Amino acid sequence: MVRNGRGRSKDGCVSADGCFTGAASVYCRMSIALIILLFALLFLVFVSLILFVVGPFMLLQPYRRTEEYYGRRTTLLHPSAVTSEFEEWSLHTAEGIPLSLWLLKPHGVPRGTVIYLHGVSESKIAGLPMAGALLEAGYTVVLYDARRHGESGGTFCTYGFYEKHDVSTIISWLGSRADAPGGPIVLFGSSMGAAVAIQAAARDRRVAGVIAESGFASLRTVFDEYQKRMIKLPFHYLRNVVIRRSERLAHFKAAWVSPLTAIAQLRAPVLITHGTDDSLIGHRYSRQLFDAATEPRQLLLVPHARHDNMWDAGGEFYRAQLTGFLARLVAPQKESQ
Repeated sequence: MVRNGRGRSKDGCVSADGCFTGAASVYCRMSIALIILLFALLFLVFVSLILFVVGPFMLLQPYRRTEEYYGRRTTLLHPSAVTSEFEEWSLHTAEGIPLSLWLLKPHGVPRGTVIYLHGVSESKIAGLPMAGALLEAGYTVVLYDARRHGESGGTFCTYGFYEKHDVSTIISWLGSRADAPGGPIVLFGSSMGAAVAIQAAARDRRVAGVIAESGFASLRTVFDEYQKRMIKLPFHYLRNVVIRRSERLAHFKAAWVSPLTAIAQLRAPVLITHGTDDSLIGHRYSRQLFDAATEPRQLLLVPHARHDNMWDAGGEFYRAQLTGFLARLVAPQKESQ
């Protein structure tokens, strides 16, 4: 074997100093690259299998927050903490799923009715602070646990695909009561509840207005962000693995869960609110919803507010904006009487 002056072989074999040269060096680098690629593929297969099994249940069966959970954070756990005039009911959806509901009544003749829709994993307890403010302003308030949340029944959460029909069931129940509250019916949704409220109002013309707080544009886009936070992988392939299996399990179409599409069909006034420091659902989604909405529409971005502290961060200004929006819905009805 002939070696050059630097100890390298002309045929590409190992030189005297133990290094690969020539064709052997290329082969070595290719082998390492193939090993890395193999491990990457095995990791992707492993993650895909985990998500295939676990992912759909994380999406469709969110954790139920109980009274014990809220008890560690607040003393507002029951309607009796904010009013002495309330009723507890269990309504049933078209499929027979029981929905746990509280009907809170203001003193005097109500100006209208606000139906509160909570976020994912939350329950009707989350709406009690807001209910206190609205009762003071003269509105009847309905708080209820969405299907697969709180004390309500149901196996799966579909983020509005079925839940929008439940809102119509509640509105029909309110109208059937002998003491049916007068005035406009407004939907106030937070996070997932905002998405459901927009989808429900787009199909039910009995809704006079919508307050959409910290909402998302579509289930697919918000799940992308959720995936990136949980497993740090942005691949749409992984999202599709979870969503397609979820669709089969819960018998729904994820692409149809699109507040961005629904809000273009909404004819009622809408107030869209979001915190500028929301790290769970970016406020850009509320900007997209606002751009797609028809008039009358309003966008309110609360400086420094996160996903879970809009009322605290917004303070009296935020409260005044919400009650002002409601008052503007009541005024036209009074003028027409």
